[in-house]
Amino acid sequence: MIEVEHLSKLYGSTAAIEDVTFSVEPGEILGFLGPNGAGKTTTMRILSGYLPASRGTAKVAGFEVHENLMAVRQKIGYLPESPPLYPEMTVQGFLNFVAQIKGVNAGDRPNRIQIALEKTGLVEKRKTIIRKLSKGYRQRVGIAQAIVHDPPVIILDEPTVGLDPRQIIEVRNLIKQLASDHTVILSTHILPEVSMTCDRVTIINRGRVVATNTPDQLMAQLNRGAGYELEVEGDWNTIDHCLNMIQAVQSVEQQSTVHQRHRVRVFSEVDLGREIANALVSHGLGLYEMRRVQASLEDVFLKLTTEENPVEESTEAEE
Repeated sequence: MIEVEHLSKLYGSTAAIEDVTFSVEPGEILGFLGPNGAGKTTTMRILSGYLPASRGTAKVAGFEVHENLMAVRQKIGYLPESPPLYPEMTVQGFLNFVAQIKGVNAGDRPNRIQIALEKTGLVEKRKTIIRKLSKGYRQRVGIAQAIVHDPPVIILDEPTVGLDPRQIIEVRNLIKQLASDHTVILSTHILPEVSMTCDRVTIINRGRVVATNTPDQLMAQLNRGAGYELEVEGDWNTIDHCLNMIQAVQSVEQQSTVHQRHRVRVFSEVDLGREIANALVSHGLGLYEMRRVQASLEDVFLKLTTEENPVEESTEAEE
């Protein structure tokens, strides 16, 4: 549904984005994740036709954005970070105005407006003046204007910024519901947004894509350095020796020691909980705590946005 290849945007000699490549399948929710200033909004604006690219191509539903701008705009519903609302209009009046601008036939407008109101939970607010709505409801109006012409692609730039926790949950659920009828790109720097909403993640840092995969696959790749954290009482040399005797243990690291109690990190790709416990107990050592340590999406994000080495995309996720 969306194909972006080698996309770059230059401001003089400064690259806002450089050689960005990714794709989005029909019905998929793609999380476009990166720190502030990484190039997320620039990419979204190029895709939606609000900003020209310096190099590369971007296609939406088979149309190249630069060559078929009006056709692409008919295929896209776009919600910028600040929703483009007219506060003195009612919700229904605003959606009717937007539907006219987007070329919805007069005979189809009432039905399209009703569907947009129902999908965004705004039916009871249709006669309300927009400035009287809470921020969460204004965000819903912003999403409603993005879908009122029934586009196959919806682009949402930071859709939950500034919302309270309850409103965030409501907007997340709304986005997941939209994926049944639309392809969605969700731009964000909020990690829970991605893990709780998106099917796949593209991480961008300093204008370049550094990883694309499912959240689970990204975490699995980073978990190659996972293991266990232990609190063990006894002589450190004995602890170190008995843990390193376990064949699958990659390394043992002493993190701290207080009164012969040692905080230990054991690195292993496989589940060694039983072997570790048996080894320590058989050597007369006191095991007070043991917990499995695995990478989170936050670990993946921090690793990829603070290091130059990207995590390679798994072919398994694409099958």
